[in-house]
Amino acid sequence: MMDPVTERRMPVSPQIAVRVAFLGGLALVLFGIIFFRLWYLQVLSGAQYLQQANTNRIRDEVIPAPRGDVVDRNGRPLISSRPATAVQLQPQELPGDPTARTRVYRRLGRVLRMSPARIAHAYDRKHLQLPYAPVTVKLDAGQAVLDYIKEHQDDFPGVQTNQIYLREYPQHQVGAQLVGTVGEINPAELRQPRFKGIQQGSIVGQSGIEWTYDRYLRGRDGDQRVQVNSLGHLQGQVGTVAPAEGNSLRLSLDLGLQRAGQDALAQGMGLASGNGHGPPGGAFVALDPRNGDVLALGSAPTFDPNVFAKPVPRKVFRQLNDQPNKPLYDRAIAGLYPTGSTFKPITAMAALQSGLITPDTPIASPGCITIGAQQFCSAGKADYGTVSLREAIKVSSDVFFYRLGEYANPVASHPIQTWARRLGLGHGTGIDLPGEFGGLIPDPAWRARVDEKERQCERRRHVSTCGISDKRPWSVGDNVNLAVGQGDVEATPLQMAVAYSGIVNGGRVVRPHLGLEVDDQAGRLVQRIDPPPARRVHYSQANRQAIMDGLHMATSESGGTSADVFSGFPIPVYGKTGTAQHTNQDDQSWYVCYATDGARPILVAVTIEQGGFGAEAAAPAARLILSQWFHVQKQLVSGHSQTR
Repeated sequence: MMDPVTERRMPVSPQIAVRVAFLGGLALVLFGIIFFRLWYLQVLSGAQYLQQANTNRIRDEVIPAPRGDVVDRNGRPLISSRPATAVQLQPQELPGDPTARTRVYRRLGRVLRMSPARIAHAYDRKHLQLPYAPVTVKLDAGQAVLDYIKEHQDDFPGVQTNQIYLREYPQHQVGAQLVGTVGEINPAELRQPRFKGIQQGSIVGQSGIEWTYDRYLRGRDGDQRVQVNSLGHLQGQVGTVAPAEGNSLRLSLDLGLQRAGQDALAQGMGLASGNGHGPPGGAFVALDPRNGDVLALGSAPTFDPNVFAKPVPRKVFRQLNDQPNKPLYDRAIAGLYPTGSTFKPITAMAALQSGLITPDTPIASPGCITIGAQQFCSAGKADYGTVSLREAIKVSSDVFFYRLGEYANPVASHPIQTWARRLGLGHGTGIDLPGEFGGLIPDPAWRARVDEKERQCERRRHVSTCGISDKRPWSVGDNVNLAVGQGDVEATPLQMAVAYSGIVNGGRVVRPHLGLEVDDQAGRLVQRIDPPPARRVHYSQANRQAIMDGLHMATSESGGTSADVFSGFPIPVYGKTGTAQHTNQDDQSWYVCYATDGARPILVAVTIEQGGFGAEAAAPAARLILSQWFHVQKQLVSGHSQTR
């Protein structure tokens, strides 16, 4: 029996074995990567990708909500919303071919009367921000455009029309700075807590009441769910959540008084326009001194906020913003001015409460006096003889109040500054409007801070002066100027109205406010807007009465600074003129007054830049405002007093 023949094979070399092992390991690693990647996609991330797949199939489109209305205290409209047609480009449905897309832009441009380049620029800019969102290229296109696009839809692939709502300001220039404007939310605003949850492209309040009460007025956008194919083309609607209109807001404003105030301001500025150019601007405020209700508040020159109801080209905005008289600037809450003699009742309260004088203290009031090395004179160097407080307020004796500034200067408590701040000057009033300025009541500590800034500036820049201050300590002259509302003092018309309210109402420093209540669209109360309670300051009622007597004598007795203006006015008026001096400018006209028939008290502050003496421009405007409030025949009467 023969042995089987054993087949002999060549042995595997070590090099080949290593290569086989390497390739086998590499294949195993690649297989493992693919396996774990599939396991990750299907098991760990399956729910996420399923949701994204559904999103590709179901898309949400925002339905803008109309903003709520704003009405005055009597329900008359100040701001409303109206429906309009927006022409939009849907990115997923526009032709992908650049040439075909350009043809669409050309056709659309002819219909909208826009250049194709402008349409392309608008689309590219917005598409980069939100790639899948419709891009609006025209607001308020009109019914004719809407009908034409629908009739020729095949010629406009990717073009759609949607109903939106635009803001409407039926009173136009009346209360423009007060009501404010709206605009598309910007990236910086998107990061602010007050706009949390708001989407890019939403319309929000940008200034005025529109900004302050935006969260009530804004409403809640609706949602339309549509089904699209893999190319993003619309296949049909799945469901709709209707938008919820914003709530309406009722203000304390009286529209009739607001309109009369702006007319009065314009007429007062006309009285001061003897040089043919007219004053650059002015402002007025009317308050209920009992509770701080703002009855009217205006600034001139003004503008029509309907300009901002639709996006404004930068060129148009710059033209409006760069006008020398600044129509967008609300002088009533942000105009910082020396107050002239309207400051004197505050100085009087400080001197009385600190015991520097009594209501009957006689003080010699010649035409001029010398304090230190400076001479201080009354307007026209009028010599009033020896007068006490009531008479000094009546004739507005500058020398009398210069003396009070001199008496108060060495007192450690700085009584004039202290009482000015207690009554509401030198800091914001807290009104429910954005952009209020705080003002300035100067004192020795303030001057020391300013001088130190000057020195620091000089050290940094190595120059002799930086123009911040004249590098001198506080002097008696500073206090003398402050006593008559001159020097470095800065206050707004609203602050002066609040300060006078604290005098006439017995010591309640009110917080001025415009918002009264928020209502739903059926008129049901949603929320009452209650301002913080008035801050109480304590003073002698006898001292208050002495000041009130002087203010009434100024309007009602012969020689009173505004007696000519209020001659024959049937309601008692307590008022003070002011003439603020500016370097290289005409004087600024001021008037602050209080009047009541028992049931309808009102306090009015008016200022007119470069308007001359207080009785020449501001006081006549105040009389017109009071005439509207008390239903008195309107009469524009200019005073000719040479007192400040």
